[in-house]
Amino acid sequence: MEAEPETRLRADARRNREQIVAAAKQVFLESGPDVPMEEIARRAEVGVGTLYRRFPDRGELIRAVARDNFATVLAEATAAATEEPNAWAAIVRLLSRSRELRLSLRLALMSPMARAIVSGDPKTVEFRAEMMRVLDLLVTKAQAEGVLRKDVGSGDLAVMCRLTLERLPLDLEVSDDVILDRVIGVMLDGLRAQPGSPLPGRPLTSDDLSAR
Repeated sequence: MEAEPETRLRADARRNREQIVAAAKQVFLESGPDVPMEEIARRAEVGVGTLYRRFPDRGELIRAVARDNFATVLAEATAAATEEPNAWAAIVRLLSRSRELRLSLRLALMSPMARAIVSGDPKTVEFRAEMMRVLDLLVTKAQAEGVLRKDVGSGDLAVMCRLTLERLPLDLEVSDDVILDRVIGVMLDGLRAQPGSPLPGRPLTSDDLSAR
């Protein structure tokens, strides 16, 4: 039996919203959250009017992307902590595979407008706090396992991810993804508990970052 017109309209609206959020996530990751709305509509394959009906302004779209992204990162972090054989493997999985983590940090840290929206949205703050709680737990467990060096904290890991967000102003034959994988590989080696130079200062914690 054919779906009722109202049901079809709701399905179309939901599909349009999902397409817009997915396109915005990709464009934000590539170019940051200040990209023109027309470009997001083009990538989502919807009209600009449709985009603005779903998201009346840029702030609403950033909020929707942030919520979707932090929820995805939280789900990935929880799955990694549950499914991997040890805490170190979970950290490696989270840092190596989570494209959404990079976008979440880009939104949270790189744009003043996005930073204000993310920090002021209770749902996003809730997702972020829970994600950092999982990361805190993984860091503590990995250190107890003797794999992660003792003089780092979850805040250090988050800052390291932040440092990988800048787009490379280089015309290289190697893709950005390959370069990022290499950098993360070097970072992970540096995080391992092994003889090496002591770090200055104290470990950064999730509380240090939440105050920013």
